[in-house]
Amino acid sequence: MKNRIKTKRIKILSGNRVTGLTVQVADTQEEREKGLMFVEHLPENEGMLFVFSRKTYGGFWMKNTLIPLSIAFLDSDGEILKILDMEPCIGNECPTYNPKLSYHYAIEVNLGWFDKNQIKEGDYVKFD
Repeated sequence: MKNRIKTKRIKILSGNRVTGLTVQVADTQEEREKGLMFVEHLPENEGMLFVFSRKTYGGFWMKNTLIPLSIAFLDSDGEILKILDMEPCIGNECPTYNPKLSYHYAIEVNLGWFDKNQIKEGDYVKFD
């Protein structure tokens, strides 16, 4: 994650709790395609925010991703619609993790981070 310059601090609202997360922002096609490929370590309260210019469908895959991740798919209001766990994959035959719904944002964090912080589907992310 050293090469990325755009970072943002976001807040996740879950009941009365607010959890902070520092994210690298992937808002271009090239940045979204690279994602967290080849990253060997992701600090505890950091992740990557994928921003799409319009509602999108389809899944994410973990090609050349070295660490297990959890991903949350969000609508344009920041509501978490779906959370999936994803396993690292080296090679060309990697599974796709598809939420089977449309979304506007996705957030990748270390595997289990959402559970550990008691964040669930229906919670909200504030971007400002």
